[in-house]
Amino acid sequence: IAFQYANDIWVAPRTGGDARRITSFQGEETDPAFSPDGQWLAFSGEYGGNTDVYIVPAAGGEPKRLTHHPGADIVQGWTPDGARIVFASGRENAPSGTKFWTVNTSGDFPHALPMPRAYQGSMSPDGRRFAYRMPTSWDEERRNYRGGQNKPIWILDLDDYDLEEIKPWDRSKELDPVWIGQT
Repeated sequence: IAFQYANDIWVAPRTGGDARRITSFQGEETDPAFSPDGQWLAFSGEYGGNTDVYIVPAAGGEPKRLTHHPGADIVQGWTPDGARIVFASGRENAPSGTKFWTVNTSGDFPHALPMPRAYQGSMSPDGRRFAYRMPTSWDEERRNYRGGQNKPIWILDLDDYDLEEIKPWDRSKELDPVWIGQT
């Protein structure tokens, strides 16, 4: 298990036991994500006033910077094949919000994913679909407030771009866990 504590990235076995610090650099490291093979950790590192995507061996070592953009690049996870890191960035949509991008472990030029606005999401284990939420302000239309701030989850088919909206408040249909147990 990888987690953030005291502005550093730590790992601990699932079965419990001692945690081990992976990063100890000046700055803040957040959003750790293991590569599918468990050999690498991607994370967002804020060094010198800017947040970019970094990778580091899961056993520890020197982080490698993969993105170089003045906006914040926030790690979301990996593609199922482990070849690319998925991150959210406002590099194209600022100030209207973020969208998802991928970058390979060599730090090539990032590639945009097809959804125009997105944050908080993950790719299915087979790489065919992507579940995500769209960015919105937290306090949207407060005077008409009618309950929770949960926003729909969108599931995009990356082959034909079919888009399905899952509303958290709609219990009219039975929802199956989308990513659990798929290969």
